[in-house]
Amino acid sequence: MTEPARRRFDRPLRFLQARLSPEGYLGLHLTIGLLVIIAAGWWFADIAEDMSRSAATRGLDDNITFWFAAHATPTLTRISRAITFFGSVLFLSSVSLLVGAVLVIRGSFYRLIALASAVGGGALLNLALKHLFHRQRPVLENPLVTLSSYGFPSGHTMGATIFYGVLALIVAHSIRSWPRRVLIGGGAALAIALVGASRIYLGAHYFTDVIGAIAVGLAWLAFCWTGVETLRRWRGRSANNSN
Repeated sequence: MTEPARRRFDRPLRFLQARLSPEGYLGLHLTIGLLVIIAAGWWFADIAEDMSRSAATRGLDDNITFWFAAHATPTLTRISRAITFFGSVLFLSSVSLLVGAVLVIRGSFYRLIALASAVGGGALLNLALKHLFHRQRPVLENPLVTLSSYGFPSGHTMGATIFYGVLALIVAHSIRSWPRRVLIGGGAALAIALVGASRIYLGAHYFTDVIGAIAVGLAWLAFCWTGVETLRRWRGRSANNSN
């Protein structure tokens, strides 16, 4: 490569290298965070559009809902009711307060901000989206649960996505072993999937209510975590520069 060509590409290459570097407050974490926000946001928008316009998607929702209703048993119903509790407002609020107290004791105030903004802001966002889309819940001949609020996106599933996601990030950040990090992430994903499946089984939500909740939950979680992590690194850099 000639010297003029090298100088021409030097600045873009340095910019790319900085965005992929694990160091710095505008490094790899910000790049990954933005990619997750964009991908999850696009996924949610696509689900929302298909839900309101696509007859095939509405047919898929009905088929999945009726399949679960046709295969319901007393044992599965008891299991689903137990699982769905772990995505309830009562449980997630209580455990969030407990985790928040532990973070205060440990002095992890940036993690506390991430937890509070993700869980609290996510709850408000879910209410806003429900009233924006006005989607009714499934209507079944023998419903296992009866709810009068709007259904899209699923509050239980979105809350579980945000809480178990941010909890996995907090725990994974404190350990170095990648196999353990993968295990923690897999456990969080399993918990979210089980809560979502329980909502469909109980007839509280359609399939698209659940996957829409996962998509927007991931986008909001990435927004909160990336924002707080960028602030933490920027404050650390500013403190080092002043010393």
